[in-house]
Amino acid sequence: MTTEALNIHEAAAGTDQPLLRTASQDLRGYLFSKAGRLLLLAITSSSVLSVLLIFYFVSREALPFFADYSIRDFLTSTAWYPQHQDQQFGALAIIMGSVYVTVAALLIAVPIGILGAVFLSDITSFRIRGFVKPVIELLAAIPSVAYGFFAILVLAPFLQDKFGFDTGANALNASFILSIMALPTIISVCEDSLSAVGRELREASYGLGATRFETIFKVIIPAGHSGIIAGIVLGMMRAIGETMVVWMASGNATQIPSPWWDLSQSIRTMTATIAGDMGETARGSMHYRSLFAVGVLLLIMTFILNLFSEYFLTRAKKQLGKSR
Repeated sequence: MTTEALNIHEAAAGTDQPLLRTASQDLRGYLFSKAGRLLLLAITSSSVLSVLLIFYFVSREALPFFADYSIRDFLTSTAWYPQHQDQQFGALAIIMGSVYVTVAALLIAVPIGILGAVFLSDITSFRIRGFVKPVIELLAAIPSVAYGFFAILVLAPFLQDKFGFDTGANALNASFILSIMALPTIISVCEDSLSAVGRELREASYGLGATRFETIFKVIIPAGHSGIIAGIVLGMMRAIGETMVVWMASGNATQIPSPWWDLSQSIRTMTATIAGDMGETARGSMHYRSLFAVGVLLLIMTFILNLFSEYFLTRAKKQLGKSR
């Protein structure tokens, strides 16, 4: 009995821990466990705290502007003259500028992105897929200023010479570059969603006599629609939050194109307005506050888009769990 009592203090097989710990060892282990949990909680919470602090800082700087200037005029007027003696801060034109380049970029990127995802998930071989997908994702690693230089030095003269536009720095130029920048996100998320559909649906469709085209467009894409929508929303967030490219390629004209479908005209976006004007404004001035008001509006838009993407990504993950 005494031998057994001594043995319980010996190390357990394959470990350096005794089978029975003393009270001090047990307390020390408990404290280390709690300290580790608190450390991980602090690290995890830091990102949430950072977002909340950003919201607080931007909102704090913007609130004095809304106290002195009408929110209705800010959202509905196109007169953006912050440096005139009679200052006006109508942000509708720059809001529409962001909408123009984002929607036009998605019109280009979404069909290409979905078809690229279909090619990677259902048509090409695993060897080619293993080579092509990393190359596509490398597009996201290219600095945005490099895209901007390409837009202003290569694409702008091409549009002006070949299509007779008055200027190559216009909404179409910025939209085309933004579509390229959004493609890696759209293709990657959509391809993951389509691959998660599983072989069972594909084999069932082929077993019922459907062609590959019918299987892809009538079975696989509808089944993976949650992930596809999430990829589109994430691509939209990539486009609407881009600064450098639209600043260099859009022409920075505070106007709504007339007619509305004419993308050959120059526009200005919210992000380009903030980046272009922030360094030239006096701290605490109305112009300074108005830029933070634009930032608040941009934060709200991206926050709503992020909620949509999280919703559809959650649905896609549930679908992936069921397929497994």
